Amino acid sequence: MGLRSKLLVCATLECESKEEMMASMEKAKEEGADLVELCIDSMSFSHISEVEHLLKQRILPSIVSFRQNSAKSTCIGDSRKACLQVLRRAIELDVEFVEIELEVASDVVLSELMNKRSNTKIIVSSYLNGGTPSKEKLGNLIACLQCTGADIVKVVIDVIYITDVAPLFHVLAHCQVPLIARAVGDRGLISQLLGPKYGALLVWGSLGGNSIPGLLSLVSIKQVYKLDYVNSDTKVFGVISNPVSHSKGPLLHNPAFRHTGYNGVYVPLLVDNIKEFFRVYSCNDFAGFSVGIPHKEEAVRCCDEVHPLAKCIGAVNTIVRRPTDGKLVERRVANGEAAIASPVSGKTFVLVGAGGAGRALAFGAKNRGARVVIFNRNFERAKALAEAVSGEALPIEHLDKFCPENGMILANASAVGMQPNTSQTPVSKEALESYELVFDAVYTPRNTRLLQEAAEVGATVVSGVEMFVRQALGQFKLFTGGLAPEDFMRKVVLEQF
Repeated sequence: MGLRSKLLVCATLECESKEEMMASMEKAKEEGADLVELCIDSMSFSHISEVEHLLKQRILPSIVSFRQNSAKSTCIGDSRKACLQVLRRAIELDVEFVEIELEVASDVVLSELMNKRSNTKIIVSSYLNGGTPSKEKLGNLIACLQCTGADIVKVVIDVIYITDVAPLFHVLAHCQVPLIARAVGDRGLISQLLGPKYGALLVWGSLGGNSIPGLLSLVSIKQVYKLDYVNSDTKVFGVISNPVSHSKGPLLHNPAFRHTGYNGVYVPLLVDNIKEFFRVYSCNDFAGFSVGIPHKEEAVRCCDEVHPLAKCIGAVNTIVRRPTDGKLVERRVANGEAAIASPVSGKTFVLVGAGGAGRALAFGAKNRGARVVIFNRNFERAKALAEAVSGEALPIEHLDKFCPENGMILANASAVGMQPNTSQTPVSKEALESYELVFDAVYTPRNTRLLQEAAEVGATVVSGVEMFVRQALGQFKLFTGGLAPEDFMRKVVLEQF
């Protein structure tokens, strides 16, 4: 919308007491917040003087808000009366911003607040729950908010799917007044990460690395994503997965973009329906994707062009959008086969998992002359993959007792042992004694229980981190059309993992 001069990062503070509010404000300042939202409705207070003391002692520019339907029962009077009293006092104290809900903002109330203020900016907001509005409905709501005469308008929506965020980007890009827009929940996270691309006035962050659905930590915004650098020309890349919060891709690709001077941002994309995702986010600015569980196989059907090997495997891990015609093109990146350093020719290669990553490993092992044996929770999927690679499938219940020979190779391509379920392992420690080499595609955590126990019984272990790095290097080159900064990216991995 052309109105943003500097992206502001805001921390929302919801605390029960003035003392907690002040401590949280100190924390927000330390972590780089430009301003804070003081949610006065979260406080328990019996007299307006408690709020007054907080506002006088604030150490950061502040938005004072008071949502009626979430006000503490112990606050002064009824919620509407308390809301107006708090906002009036904030304006008298020259607080930088006050937020008033559209339902409260009658002509008389707004006229009074505007007449009282000297420097305070007034935000009129609407919180939409239960169903995602269309572009037209959002546009009409913003027009209604704008008609109040507010300095800034604000819309917060619930979303069910990541595709529901698209109308928010549309209104951000076309709004002619300062607009704060946010989608809440994990699937709404991209409203914050990509908001600056479409002209967002500010983004929201959480304190102390706390995990809040739909919010990044202030530290991530400032140090990993550095959203100040995101603008209308920024190319969007990301990892399509479900779940996706464990992905380390953003920790690696975003610093690498900045290191090379490439105008790109790499974001986690929590996708439920990959076909619908590509239908909605179809512009050339959505330029490249890593594909994770459980979408690797369905992604084949979403691509306009697929490498013959990927067709054979039936799964893809990297997609780029060709800028000349916007078509989705699968591009081959080594998916871990090379990470297994030991020669596999003539060996028994035991694979756990028959998804996209497992299929790539199975084909790679077969091409290197291994006997491939596949275990999977869904036995029918194991049998289908075994047939494709002329291998053998066995029920997952037989895995611990499978021991036709010593010196076998084990590869875990399932999600067993991945955060947060780090105490799990696909194979018992006793059974691991039959294996010469153990590879785990899981890289969060770096040293899984499987790898720890394999090392304890004397097997050579290979972490999924190596597969991740090799894949990231290849993808970065495909995304940017240039060489990946390998030394830099490996240094980042050592620091972050």
